[in-house]
Amino acid sequence: MIWDDFLNSEWHDWRGTGKYEDRLLNPDHLHSFMNQYHFQVKLPLNSEEIHELQQLRSFLREFVQYIVAGGRTFGERIEELNHWMSAGPVLRELHKNEDGGYTLNYSTVHPGLTGVVADIAASFAKTLSEGEFARMRICANPDCLWIYYDDTRNRSKRYCDDKMCGNLMKVRRFRAKKKNLSSDRH
Repeated sequence: MIWDDFLNSEWHDWRGTGKYEDRLLNPDHLHSFMNQYHFQVKLPLNSEEIHELQQLRSFLREFVQYIVAGGRTFGERIEELNHWMSAGPVLRELHKNEDGGYTLNYSTVHPGLTGVVADIAASFAKTLSEGEFARMRICANPDCLWIYYDDTRNRSKRYCDDKMCGNLMKVRRFRAKKKNLSSDRH
């Protein structure tokens, strides 16, 4: 999804080194992100444009944190989300699929950063409108903080990646338990 890829442009080293990177400041990452979602925006972005993206990211991150903490009354947050989306009117086009069905496609009328911001906010709004906000998660590894969408059947996913963060946390718990057992013996 666009919104969670965008939010994870704020990267924390999941291994606990304390390293942090704002990937919105990395031209290669920004170029890759814009290309992946076919955003038509002139790069490189200037500092004001990057600041606007950072503001959107902060708003959406806080919104996800609120949801993950159990918040369900969105009130003013919805107003602000609507504000972010309002700047990007869209063109709707119906296209015939290969299987004979139809797909409704949306494209931004005004390409550029305004459209990008509106599309990112709209992807988040779509998840909310489908009632799937309960599947939003923040990795249980306190060093990671990766935001992801839990698509498991029973909605029990705790880590962004079971092989990386999941294993790391399992090892940490094992070592802590072993340390507690050895200190109890002395």
